[in-house]
Amino acid sequence: MSDEEFIMDDAADEDYNFEYEEDDDLDEFDADIENRYYNAKNIKDTDPDGAIRELKAVVEAEKEKGDWGFKALKQQTKINFHRGRHAEALESYTQLLSYTKSAVTRNYSEKSINNILDYVSNATDVGLSTMQSFYDVTKSALEDAKNERLSVKTDLKLARIWLARKEWNRLAKSLNELRAYCTSQDGTDDQSKGTILLEIFALEIQMYGEIGNFKKLKDVYNSTLQVKSAIPHPRIMGVIRECGGKMHMTEKNWAAAQVDFFQAFLNYDEAGSTQRIQVLKYLVLAHMLMGSDINPFDSQETKPYKNDPEIVAMTNLVAAYQRREVHEAEKILRENKRTILEDPFIKAYIDDVLRGLRTQYLIDTLKPYSRMQLGYLAQQLNIGVDQVEVLLMSLILDESIRARIDQVGQYVELDRSANSSGKPRYQALNKWNTELDRIGSSVHMKHASGAASGSGTNVGGSFLRMGMGPGSMLPSLGPSLR
Repeated sequence: MSDEEFIMDDAADEDYNFEYEEDDDLDEFDADIENRYYNAKNIKDTDPDGAIRELKAVVEAEKEKGDWGFKALKQQTKINFHRGRHAEALESYTQLLSYTKSAVTRNYSEKSINNILDYVSNATDVGLSTMQSFYDVTKSALEDAKNERLSVKTDLKLARIWLARKEWNRLAKSLNELRAYCTSQDGTDDQSKGTILLEIFALEIQMYGEIGNFKKLKDVYNSTLQVKSAIPHPRIMGVIRECGGKMHMTEKNWAAAQVDFFQAFLNYDEAGSTQRIQVLKYLVLAHMLMGSDINPFDSQETKPYKNDPEIVAMTNLVAAYQRREVHEAEKILRENKRTILEDPFIKAYIDDVLRGLRTQYLIDTLKPYSRMQLGYLAQQLNIGVDQVEVLLMSLILDESIRARIDQVGQYVELDRSANSSGKPRYQALNKWNTELDRIGSSVHMKHASGAASGSGTNVGGSFLRMGMGPGSMLPSLGPSLR
């Protein structure tokens, strides 16, 4: 809420009409209070000090706490806060809170309180201790009025402020108080307060994600999955699922991250939150890191966003990734830095995407060759020779290729026989070939022994006549794949 909106926001006051008798007669005393109130409102821009005096007179003139006194204190708080007189604003606001028990309706008082707290929260010139004081007096008054619902909502509002301002110690204190409210006598989470619990968990998850405490984040995330008796706002579930996806990404559990990001997208979409676009980018990122051949924009939920200006670059990146076109992917990243790389989370994982593309490029490029210069591969990938060596070493270590790197000669040499025998199909054929050789040799030896003694059948001769004698049943498969 802006300064102008705050100071001019009297619609609530004017809508809060009073019911009079049919003749609408006001006694002289009430008419005087009303006139003073409206006179103060008329001069608050030109003579704020005079307006304050008139408003104080309204409060003092009321015999009992009533509507005009509440409205006058509300105006005093607005005027003083707008002028930077925060201590005086806090004083009139504290007095106003004493009217919420019975002087005005609960709906009107809650709307007024939220209005003032929103302005205090958004003001940039207010010290943290002053802001805390506004919330403390509010909480105290609401507890006295037995208004537990608004008291908890106020605590959540304050916690969100500390999160936005990265005030971790203050946030931790607020969250501890909220958790105490949602804790049963046996020390477990009170599942009957599931909706509030999820809001608290959402704040905790965001805090632990920001400070990098992923162990705590995971504990809280798992706790959210145990809450069953809740109907949370989809935005809250969007936050929880988004943070869960990021947690899985740090663990390089791309598949679990993809599931959480998709659920976050659905929840944000249901809530009408613009965060759905950013989470959709995260979903695409996880999809590529999974190495999935399924296009994430093939689902009916994501398809409508395929051509969104903020998403088109990611759509093209997915297409390049699935075609294994590393150069096209690099071009897309260069030309779309704003929509892709400005997000620090995406930027942190783009290297993993490019590494996957480059390693696959190396596998495809080396496939028909026995030897290749490292400099040539570096030139093709637009990276340094040392980076090519690192990629090749990772392929060798995970047995994607069988090769050795000659750092003196600056080339990679592939063991073609080892590579071919590593394929399950050819391993089976080689085993079959070896077994046939063994059987053939055995039969041949028996035949030779039988011939020497004048007995036995000429089975080995049959094998030999078929050209399948020992060592000649099948050609060696390894060399044939060179």
